[in-house]
Amino acid sequence: MSLPPAFHDIAERVNNWGRWGEDDEIGTLNLITDATVRAAAATVTRGHRVPLAVPLRHDGIQTGMIPGRVNPLHTMIAVNTELFGPDTVATSDDTVTMGLQAGTHWDGLTHVSHSGKIYNGRPATSVTAHGRAAFSGIETARHVVARGVLLDVARARGESRLPGGHAVTPEDLAAAEELAGARVRSGDIVLVRTGQIQRYLEGDREAYAFPSPGLSIRTPEWFHARDVAAVANDTLTFEIFPPEIEGLWLGVHALHLVEMGMPQGQNWNLEELSEACAAERRYTFLLSATPEPFTGGAGAPVAPVAVL
Repeated sequence: MSLPPAFHDIAERVNNWGRWGEDDEIGTLNLITDATVRAAAATVTRGHRVPLAVPLRHDGIQTGMIPGRVNPLHTMIAVNTELFGPDTVATSDDTVTMGLQAGTHWDGLTHVSHSGKIYNGRPATSVTAHGRAAFSGIETARHVVARGVLLDVARARGESRLPGGHAVTPEDLAAAEELAGARVRSGDIVLVRTGQIQRYLEGDREAYAFPSPGLSIRTPEWFHARDVAAVANDTLTFEIFPPEIEGLWLGVHALHLVEMGMPQGQNWNLEELSEACAAERRYTFLLSATPEPFTGGAGAPVAPVAVL
């Protein structure tokens, strides 16, 4: 099934190809500047740190729904081994095999393509099995530190968790922005809380995955208008799943990553942050969220920290 006209109409309105030059590989991360980072640092008043990553574990989020995206397989390859002989200092060492997007992660700009293209009009064929991503690999996101804004959609709607079929709309984002008492501005990283991660934290991986609330196909225009640098949320699929337009799978992914060049993150645990922001009655903070620099990666794990 080809992409519907509604998708192409939105794509034309949010497209950022060439905005930062023909050679650009980082898209909306260009909106994070020295000035926006200084402003972000000024939001820190207490120094209270809130971790936003889920633990990486062998029985983690992945259920096999996405082929090959395995939970971490963690193996000890040395346990108190005296490498330099008896009675010398002993070391323990370990190795891991995992899907780079198995847990809390950023999707890089090469994670999806459509119509044979990735961000900035480059050919999708520039991503290969052995060469990985020739352009816009996740390692190009070298220092992701910005002002974070929590848009607590669930709290703004008076709910602990949005129902599985809820598509987060621009109107929802505006209501959460009003709750936050702070306008989203250029260079911000927006964190959208649905409460869906509660399903996983309660031990129900299947319910966490499906059905899931998530971002509506209408929201990319809202983020584009505000010049947002990146968006993350607390769901497996980021966008509503199943999709709101029949047959349009990963449409929000394609608009964000391909058309806008805007990274998006999934599986972020925003529960503690929600409580902290509500208690302090402020929803902006310094956010440190640089992905692991896997060369040519289509995504990477991240251990974000919000500092209030």
